[in-house]
Amino acid sequence: MERTRWYKDAVFYQIWPRSFCDGNGDGIGDLWGVLEKLDYIASLGVTGIWFSPLYPSPNADFGYDIADYRSINPEYGDIDVFRRVLDGAHERGLKVIMDLVVNHTSSEHSWFKESRSSKDSPYHDYYIWRTGGERAGVPIPPNNWDSLFEGRAWEYEPALDEWYLHIFAKGQPDLNMDNPCVRAEVEEILRFWLDLGVDGFREDVITFTSKAEGLPDDYLMVSGARGLRFYENGPRLHEFLAQFRDNVLVHYDCMTVGEAPMITPSKALPFIEEGPNQTLDLMFHFEHMGADCLFTDYVPLPFSLRRLKAAFDRWQHKLDGRAWNALYLENHDHPRIVSRYGSEAFREKSAMMLACSYLFQKGTPFVYQGQEIGMVNTRFSTIGEVPDVSAKNQYAKRIAAGDTPEKAMELVNRAARDHARTPMQWSDEAHAGFCPADVEPWFAENPNYLEINVARDEMDPNSVLNFYRKAIRLRRALPVVREGSYRAYKRASGVLYVYAREMADERLLVLCSFADHDVRFRVPKGYGLEEGALELCNYESEGITLPMGGRVTFRPYECRVYRFGKA
Repeated sequence: MERTRWYKDAVFYQIWPRSFCDGNGDGIGDLWGVLEKLDYIASLGVTGIWFSPLYPSPNADFGYDIADYRSINPEYGDIDVFRRVLDGAHERGLKVIMDLVVNHTSSEHSWFKESRSSKDSPYHDYYIWRTGGERAGVPIPPNNWDSLFEGRAWEYEPALDEWYLHIFAKGQPDLNMDNPCVRAEVEEILRFWLDLGVDGFREDVITFTSKAEGLPDDYLMVSGARGLRFYENGPRLHEFLAQFRDNVLVHYDCMTVGEAPMITPSKALPFIEEGPNQTLDLMFHFEHMGADCLFTDYVPLPFSLRRLKAAFDRWQHKLDGRAWNALYLENHDHPRIVSRYGSEAFREKSAMMLACSYLFQKGTPFVYQGQEIGMVNTRFSTIGEVPDVSAKNQYAKRIAAGDTPEKAMELVNRAARDHARTPMQWSDEAHAGFCPADVEPWFAENPNYLEINVARDEMDPNSVLNFYRKAIRLRRALPVVREGSYRAYKRASGVLYVYAREMADERLLVLCSFADHDVRFRVPKGYGLEEGALELCNYESEGITLPMGGRVTFRPYECRVYRFGKA
C-alpha cells in the first residue's frame, strides 16, 4: 500500500484517558467519556487523536506498564466501545494513533509471569535476566545502572538467583528485543491494531529497545543516573525498527512517531530522514523542554527563552528538507506549560502566546488535553497526594539526601508529571464536570476549575479555547506553514521569540513576547507590519500599536501573526 504521509497536514490531540472524561460514573476517565466528547475534539480543528495507553494494566506507571497488548483496560471499556470511538473519530475526519509500549511490559503480563517461573521457560529469554555477584553474603546486581523511576535498574528474583532489568519502575521489566520471538510478538501487536483500523502509533521510549552490548558498568553520571547513556540508541536499534517497517508498517497507510529521550537532530536523522532507510516518520525529543529526558525535569534549572529558541531553531534547521518535525509543548510527562514557560498571573495571554510559539513552526503539532483552555499546575501538600511513581521516587531521593519533607515537596510541586494528570476541567460543576458530583474522582481536581474550564471558555469569544481554534484553523489554511522555510530573528533576545515562515508567494511572521512587561523592539527588516495582514493576536485590536520608525511596543505576553505576500 502506498503511504501518503498524511501526517504532514495533521494536528493531533493527546488524550490521557484516565483523566479525560468519566462516562460511566465511577470516577475514572474512560472510552465512554471520549465518545461523549468526540464533537468537542473535532471542534478544535484537530485532525487526529493520540491515545495514551488504553490497555489492561496494574497501573504501576498508569498504563505504561501493559499486562495485555490486545485488549482494553476494563476501567476504560472494552474492544466494542473502542470500535465505537474509532468509528466515531473516523466519521469526524479524525485519525487515531495508539501508544505502543514495547521497551517493557508490566510484571503482571503473562509473558513475565512465565519468564520468572523457570529458567527453562520459553518465555525466560523474553526479558533481560542476568546473574549478579555477591558481597558479604548479599546478592549484588549485574552492573551499576540506575532506573529512572525506582532505585537501581535491577530487581532480584531469589527463586532463580537472577536479576531482571527494569529501566523504569520495578513493575516494568524490560523486554529482550534481541530475541526474535519478542520482535515477532511486536509485529503481531502492530498488525492487530492496524487491522482493527487505527492509523498509527506513538512508540514509547522506542530508542531504549536496544541496549549497549554486554550491559557494561557505567562510571559516567548522566542527568543524575548511571547507565542512562547505555539505554538508548543501541547497536541493533535500526535493525529492529527496519524489521517492523518492512514486515508490517509498509503494508498500511499509517504513521509512527517515536519518543526518544536524549536525542539530538543529528542522532534523529538516521531514523526519520525521508528515503528508503527511514524507519520512523516523526520523533519526539526533549530538548525544548529544558531536559534531555524525564529524569531531568527534576533538575532545578530556571526557564531560559534563549535555550528554548536555540532548541526550536536547531530542529527546524537540521530537519528542513530532510525530515519532518513533531511539535509539542505539553504532554502527560511534564508539568503544565503555562506554569513552566508562561505566567499564571497572565495565564490567558501567556497560554495564547505559547500556542503561537509552536503551532506555526514546520512539523506536525500535538495539543495535550487541557492545554487548549490554559490549565495550570495544581498544588500538593504531602507526597501522599501524589500518585506518580516517578514523583515518589524523586521525593524519596531528596529525603535520603537530607532534605526536609517541605523542601522535597517544593521540588515535586515544581516538576511532577501529576500536574498534567489532574482531571480535565469541563465546567464549574462539582469535580470540574469530570465525573458525577456524588463520586470521588480517582485524582483530585485542580481547585481553580471554577475559573478555568471548557464551558466558561465556550461562552467567551476571546478565550484561550477559541484562540486555539483560530490558531489551528489558520495553520491548516495556509500552505506556507506546511511548505515554507523557517527563519528566526532576535536570537539574542531573552524576552522575544520572532520567526518567519517563507515561500515564494506567501510569508508569515510570528511575534511572541515572553515578558510580563511592555517590550519595545524593531521589527525585522522586510516585514513592515503596516503592509501585512494581522491574522491573529491575543489582545483586542484597539490596543495594537503599529511601528513608529520601525519600532513597535508589545504588551505582556502579547503575540501576533502577520501574513504577507511576496517579499
